[in-house]
Amino acid sequence: MPGIVSFYCQPTIAMIREMRAKLGKEIEDLSHELTVTLPQAIATAVAMGDLRENSEYKAALERQQFVQARLGQLHQRLNQLHQLSAIETPAGEVGLGSTVTVIDVKTKEKEVFVLVLGEMAEVDEGHITLASPLGRALKGRKVGDQVELILPTMRRQLKVVGLEAVAKEA
Repeated sequence: MPGIVSFYCQPTIAMIREMRAKLGKEIEDLSHELTVTLPQAIATAVAMGDLRENSEYKAALERQQFVQARLGQLHQRLNQLHQLSAIETPAGEVGLGSTVTVIDVKTKEKEVFVLVLGEMAEVDEGHITLASPLGRALKGRKVGDQVELILPTMRRQLKVVGLEAVAKEA
């Protein structure tokens, strides 16, 4: 069933591609600012004279430090995405891109969640991240498994009753 496998891979692959594109665009913009815009701003500020009391110079240097730090963060996140795309979730287990249906054991309330990357989470659409307490509790679970979710204000017992997992390409 190669068609089914590739169908289920699409959400995760698309999600990772979209994040890579978004991060790549921000890296490109910040790199241009770091190599073109900021040096020009610094040169202009230097031309104004006394650097000890030159607010434009100080602002440009502060922005330069911020951009360098942000570029480091973005490159680290991009590296994490490359590693994430190489990790395979075994068939039938909750992982990135999975749609999970759970029932609260106590209230019998049914909820549906989609596990996504942090930058793509839309709470109103039932998205949760793998880094969230619920995401961590559900990761690797199968239909029929019970999960105890411990939150600061309460404890919840959830049972996984449905799973549309993302299968991996062979």
